[in-house]
Amino acid sequence: MSEPVTSIKTPIRLEYSYTAGRASARFLRGMSEGRILGQRCPSCRKVYVPPRGSCPRCGVATQEEVEISGKGTVTTFCIVRIPSENLSVKPPYAAAHILLDGADIPFFALIQECPFDQVRMGMRVEAVWAPREEWTTSFGNIRYFRPLAEPDAPFDSFKEHL
Repeated sequence: MSEPVTSIKTPIRLEYSYTAGRASARFLRGMSEGRILGQRCPSCRKVYVPPRGSCPRCGVATQEEVEISGKGTVTTFCIVRIPSENLSVKPPYAAAHILLDGADIPFFALIQECPFDQVRMGMRVEAVWAPREEWTTSFGNIRYFRPLAEPDAPFDSFKEHL
């Protein structure tokens, strides 16, 4: 009797070219300078990071740039227990949606410098940047986020971003 197949490992390589639009290009140039840039909707006044060039809610073009802090709040998170060949982080680790101060949409990032079981909703965190000599025009310039020595944000301050 043969054993059941439980997994298949197949090498794969994907190559692609990404052409950034104006909003993405400005965001990526900002990242190469150590700045996080968003854009504000002229109608609803929401700030999107990274910017998309238009407001997904109002459907109007966004052009007003806003520099955003590298500090924020964990809105949701998960504990990753499955290893990935593409990440140098060994499981278990926490990955979270982080709402940066001044932004109106969270984004996904790793949480480090604390035990994974201490990550929680409302936790205040800050960006940890790669060494300046490694910076490129990439969101990867931010290595991860780490806890701040601040009280947790109240649930009402981020409940609309879950």
